[in-house]
Amino acid sequence: MKPLSVRTRGGVPVALAAISAVLAMGLAAGPLAAPALAASPAAASAPSHVEHPSAEALGAALAGLPDADATAALIRVGGTDGTWRGSAGVADVRTGRKALENGRFRAGSTTKVVTAAVVLQLAAEGRIDLDAPVQRYLPGLLTADFKPVSIRQLLNFTSGLQPGTSLGDSVREEYPHRFETLTPEEVVASSVAKGPAADPGTSQEYGNIHYTVLGMLIEKVTGDSYEHQAAVRIFRPLGMRHTSFPGGPDPRIHGPHNRGYEEMDGELVDVTEWNMSDRWAAGDMISTTADLERFLVALFRGEVVPKPQLEEMFTIPDVPGATMGAALERFVIDGREVWGKSGARPGYNTAIAATRDLSTTLVYSVNGTHAKEAGWTIAKRFAFPVFTR
Repeated sequence: MKPLSVRTRGGVPVALAAISAVLAMGLAAGPLAAPALAASPAAASAPSHVEHPSAEALGAALAGLPDADATAALIRVGGTDGTWRGSAGVADVRTGRKALENGRFRAGSTTKVVTAAVVLQLAAEGRIDLDAPVQRYLPGLLTADFKPVSIRQLLNFTSGLQPGTSLGDSVREEYPHRFETLTPEEVVASSVAKGPAADPGTSQEYGNIHYTVLGMLIEKVTGDSYEHQAAVRIFRPLGMRHTSFPGGPDPRIHGPHNRGYEEMDGELVDVTEWNMSDRWAAGDMISTTADLERFLVALFRGEVVPKPQLEEMFTIPDVPGATMGAALERFVIDGREVWGKSGARPGYNTAIAATRDLSTTLVYSVNGTHAKEAGWTIAKRFAFPVFTR
């Protein structure tokens, strides 16, 4: 069985075992598994420099990176029980540089929480009626085959829309097309052409298509770009200075970042540069753990969305098997109710989660080597210890 190796830009595989040996010699001080502690800038109610009860378990989870599951991990824990900051792994497997604690990353579907927040702000302003059909705001988008689809049903994934076209069903299939552009309009048009999957409000089917349509709704109602609305309504007011969207099809992550890798045929392939424009309002955001923590805490406090509309995020529709409200999903971990959202893009796993009272908050970015397939494995390793008592 051939060893796991790294395919560099020059196409030359480098054995991961050799990289590990270089890291062991060059980083003898042990930065790969030495998480740092700091006070939380976002969770103001948390005592400064108080180690969280999950620190030992999280330290163990970070130990040994890079490994077969991930090349790097960044974790921020806050709340009334204390704070904890951890980072481990490498920013670049070719050079062995230490992972950047404040590095930027592709935040994936945590973008949906931002999109939902903008829609709910517009609802609070009276510019959107959550019970009104999207056909009122975007006439002609859906054909006569579709029954009225309410804005609320788009928010909670019960719209009945089918997934739109993509550039592949797996990272392996998508990789050769990673610099191609598939516009949100093309994605929605392909979904509409398939017809409805179900009557609106009868089943919950998670997918990007609901939030792609919501991005279009935001643009139609405001007469502005989705990206600018997210910036002026959320990023700038909260001081999220390192959060943004790529410029259209720009495949780069601008600013300091840890590179992303995916394991394909026993090799690690660099997947950092990737045109994600088709994910748009459903998953195109670039951020940092500090920015996402700031957003998470402000959101749950009712400082982003007014509290009457915020309840939409914590309201699960009455349909079989539903687990999600407007963008947020409900979990019960060791008897504790936790609300959060994960995201996965090639080379990057992200999660934001908290108890409603903010007694515990979590944000992580993990450079998973099977990011789109191993999200649950990553969550059990890096999230569950935070909420387990």
